[in-house]
Amino acid sequence: MSRHVFTRSPGLPRVAGGTGVEVFDVDGRRYLDGSGGAVVTSIGHGVPEVAYAIAEQSRRIAYVHGTAFASKALDDYADALAPLLPFDDPRIYPVSGGSEAVETALKMARAYHLARGEDRHVIIGRQGAYHGNSRGALDVSGRAALRDPYRPWLGAAWHTSSPYEYRCPAPNHPNACGAWHATRLDRMITEDVAAFIAEPVAGAALGACVPPDDYWPAVAEICRQRGVLLIADEVMTGFGRTGRWFACEHWGIRPDILVTAKGAAAGYWPLGLAVCTAEIRDTIGTFVHGFTYSHHPVGAAAGLAVLNVMRERHLTAAAEQRGRELAKALHDRLADHPAVGDIRGMGLLQAVELVADRDTKQPFARDARIAERVVAAAKEVGLLVYHSTGCADGRNGDLLLFGPPLVITDTQVAELADKAAAAIRSI
Repeated sequence: MSRHVFTRSPGLPRVAGGTGVEVFDVDGRRYLDGSGGAVVTSIGHGVPEVAYAIAEQSRRIAYVHGTAFASKALDDYADALAPLLPFDDPRIYPVSGGSEAVETALKMARAYHLARGEDRHVIIGRQGAYHGNSRGALDVSGRAALRDPYRPWLGAAWHTSSPYEYRCPAPNHPNACGAWHATRLDRMITEDVAAFIAEPVAGAALGACVPPDDYWPAVAEICRQRGVLLIADEVMTGFGRTGRWFACEHWGIRPDILVTAKGAAAGYWPLGLAVCTAEIRDTIGTFVHGFTYSHHPVGAAAGLAVLNVMRERHLTAAAEQRGRELAKALHDRLADHPAVGDIRGMGLLQAVELVADRDTKQPFARDARIAERVVAAAKEVGLLVYHSTGCADGRNGDLLLFGPPLVITDTQVAELADKAAAAIRSI
């Protein structure tokens, strides 16, 4: 590893290549990709159609600025994607990733209210949530460990409770938990609130937390009644991950703004999308916002190629089927393990929460680094797993997150569960 690289982790093996759900290092060692990197590589590694589309568009024209030219690549992508989005007539603003998409959505919300003559500026997020690492996205996030170093720069956003059924604080749990959370949100809303942002299914920070069925309908109705825009963060859950094209479809929710990334180009290109209704776009008019690499023609070509692969291989349906298999496999192997507190998820987004005491749900102390040790043990047996910490109280709490490529087979699902269980038992 070059000493000139500002690495994210020391001592990493060097990757050589990958195909499907498998990754190989330069020493020839094989890894089963149980997390798609950071739940990104939805169509799998080494798909030639996507590489060809990127090369072909780059050959024609690699870059033009979004204020100088439109492009056929972007027009074709937007027209193909629009019918799949949970909007009647969407407007798609492409950027370079999830954090940029969230920043764009927050500015859309502010610009919309200003255009209507309302000085609404507060965004409400949720405790324990994660929406990105740029300053605005980090401010609406509620993950304390990531916010703490930059707290002097933050503080404009407000935060309400998250539906986290394993550790639900609602006094009548498990009855009417969604309504309880919705009431808490309602009580926070003032005339200054512009938007509420949340993941339909919590991603990395709280580990595939699926809300109770009464949560999203109640929240959406409150936002509508109070004139607050609803922003659905589908950076991790979009593009088939939960067994639907977008996770908000599970509850029939149609947001005002939706952000997505990761699966949009499946890691083949840095691509994120902020999508709004036509009414919001028309109201905003001139949008004082932009990035150098937004509306990128090569990114659009990559996105369209990924979309075509997903359709041709029926990967959204595959995520639903393989997700059921993965959930069952994890329960079969780990439900009785004394350190496994909860197994949860939807589609091919599944998580295991590790605890020191199953009866009290007491988390392991952070300095024990349980999640990191399990991830290292999994890598030793040839399994790549994503992890998160701090879910229990902002500092303590260990999660393993599984989000393999949607092309995973039933045999590979069993291998993933076997190796994950072995890694947990070894620690």
